[in-house]
Order: sequence, then C-alpha cells, then structure tokens
Amino acid sequence: MFDRRRRGAGPVVRADFLAGVAMSPLSVFVRTLLRSSALFLGTAAVFLHPPLDWSAAHGLPQAPGVVEAQQGAAEAAVDGLVAALKDADPGVRRTAAGALGQIGAARAVPGLVDASKDRDADVRSKAVQALGEIGDARAVQGLMGALTDENVSVRAHAAASLGEIGDSKAVDALVAAVADKSPDVRRRAIQALAEIGDARALDALTKALKDEDVSVRRSAASAIAEIGDGRNPHPHPHPRVRLNWRPEIVR
Repeated sequence: MFDRRRRGAGPVVRADFLAGVAMSPLSVFVRTLLRSSALFLGTAAVFLHPPLDWSAAHGLPQAPGVVEAQQGAAEAAVDGLVAALKDADPGVRRTAAGALGQIGAARAVPGLVDASKDRDADVRSKAVQALGEIGDARAVQGLMGALTDENVSVRAHAAASLGEIGDSKAVDALVAAVADKSPDVRRRAIQALAEIGDARALDALTKALKDEDVSVRRSAASAIAEIGDGRNPHPHPHPRVRLNWRPEIVR
C-alpha cells in the first residue's frame, strides 16, 4: 500500500506519504494503521512531531502544501482511530484508545468516554488511561463512573486519570474510592486527591493513615502534607507541578 521506507525521508516525501494516508479508504487505513506497528509509529511520529522546521533548519525553502498535508492527515488519522474504537476486534479497540491518548486528541474524548464502558475490560482500562493523558475536563463525569467498574485496573486508572485532570468536581467520588477494596485503587485515589489539592479530602485521608496497607498509609501521609490545613503548601495551582513537590515525611 505505502512504502514504509519513506518514513524517514524529508518533508516533501512525508507530505506525500501523509496525503496518501489521508485519501485512503478509512477501513483500509485503520486496519493498516493498527495492525502494522511500523506504519503506526511512523505516521504517529509525523503528526506528533511534525517536521515543520526541517527545511528552515537546513536552510531550504519549505515545500508547498507540507503543513496542510500534515494537518489533513493528522485529522484523518484521529477520525480513523475514533472509528476504530467500535471495531469488532477488542485488540483494535484497545490499540486505538492507546493511540488517541498518546496523540492527545481532545476531540476523541466523547468516543473514549463511550469506550470506558466497553464490554472488554482491557479496552475500558486503556480508554480511561487515554482520557487522563488527554486531560480534558469533559471526561470527568465518565471517569467518576469508572471508579465503580468491576475491574480493579479500570478503577485504578480512572482514579489516576482524575488526578491528571485535576478537577475538584471529582473530589467526592475519589474520597469514596479511598475506601475501595483494592489497595491499589485506594492508593491511586489518595494520590489523585493530593494532585487536586482540595481540603475536603482531609478527613478521608486522615482515616487512611490507619489503612492495613503500608503503601496506602504512606500515600495518605504525603497527601495530607501536600494539601496542608486547607492551604496547599505549594503555591503553584497546577496539579502536575504540585505533584513534583513531595515532602519526605514517611520513610
């Protein structure tokens, strides 16, 4: 279908390659993209890190239509991956969800929220992970629902993704997850509450200091110190930055 050896070429060849991908029939493109790791990685690398500065870096004029071809191909790829979330094969659905998370495609959020209810647990788990990687607040409601999934991995990844998004609307649901039967889910929920930094979680975190699992107790102690007494001790408002500041109060 396409010459994979052309992936490493300059921007003109890449533009031709992507334009061909964008114009290919959707079903063929999606199947090829998801079942061939070489083609998938090559295509993803182009629109994740488009070589827009390649010509300038080498003192060459940029070929006409390169940017437009890349953007069009990227949009076609995202649309194809969203469609693949409904593929009959769970492996394709799982791979599509993971790819959308790596790309960070915000317009894939509704499809990924639907995929978080997939009949296959691995697909659900990958979908909730992808929603955290994208970081769009539209996913919060669906992720809160995933906190009660029957599968431990799905619940744990849902808690982690809510922490990545950092929306305070998830606090009550995460507080409930601190009492989950799985220590991994409890720990992830506590870490997510620390990332959000809302003092409403302090009561639940204080109770978690007596958890039977030592990793949960450590996470609770760290989270309490991070949130403080209602005044987050780290001044930066973004949860991912706050997460890098962790007092070593438990050894």
